Amino acid sequence: MTRYREICSELAGRIRAGELPAGSELPGIRELASRFSTTASTVSRAQRALADAGVIVTSDRRRARVAPDGLVAARRFLHAELVFRLAGSDDPALDAVTRSLGRAVQPVGAEGSFGGLRAVRQGRADGAAVHLLHHSGVYNAPYARGLLRGWRPHLIHLWRREQGLLVPPGNPHGLRTAADLAGLRVAKRRHGSGTRVLFDRLLLSADLNPDAVAGPETGSHLETALFVASGVVDAGLGVRSVARDLDLDFVPLVAEDYDVVLGGAALDAAAPLLAALHDTAVRTMITELGGYDATDSGTVHELGP
Repeated sequence: MTRYREICSELAGRIRAGELPAGSELPGIRELASRFSTTASTVSRAQRALADAGVIVTSDRRRARVAPDGLVAARRFLHAELVFRLAGSDDPALDAVTRSLGRAVQPVGAEGSFGGLRAVRQGRADGAAVHLLHHSGVYNAPYARGLLRGWRPHLIHLWRREQGLLVPPGNPHGLRTAADLAGLRVAKRRHGSGTRVLFDRLLLSADLNPDAVAGPETGSHLETALFVASGVVDAGLGVRSVARDLDLDFVPLVAEDYDVVLGGAALDAAAPLLAALHDTAVRTMITELGGYDATDSGTVHELGP
């Protein structure tokens, strides 16, 4: 490893360890050169590399400082070779974000929130995208604490998203709530998905038997929307963005937290995803899909007992 890369790695490592928090000032170039027994030009090169990676912010008149998102950037800089294996729930915005990251995020074929959690527990995935409401009224965190006990469970907040009824243009049946689905043909997500859990819960709250609602099972929000658009079913439960894509009407029912559940050891591999979630352009792209609130995207929560 060349000397300037060694300096980069040590400084990034201190930032990752929390020794240099966001906004803190780095020692001057001459001081660093003396500390690392090297030249000022080598230290300058190291700082330029860290600045290009978004780890620090440099200025002609001031010492370099740790960038506001320096912790995330430092993780990405130090572990660029890692791949984050992501399982779990289907979501159009998440598909768009992960496609933009190329090989840094590898989708794992575990369908639905429950399948994703199982894949993480079994070691087949590093994280799972989930949207599961616990009986306590809290989304996702109780499942992470329970299933990843001893793994330092964390949540990466992706976004808030709307789920509701996808209906043909003009909403010909005048649907307003899940109770209005009685007697209709409805597309239903497969068992194990968070949307199927939500669908069954809404029906039970409306005093309807989920098993008595007729209709095909689907594997994604887009497939549900296609069934509605083609006239195969009268309605389906899905996210607002797919309704916009296929010019369907949308009846909002819930806003839910959509998060990635992972153990603490997987945070370094998740750094590219975290960096993308902090990117203003990515957040704008997510919001413009419709039905998403990306205000707190990329927030990391360490879950206690």
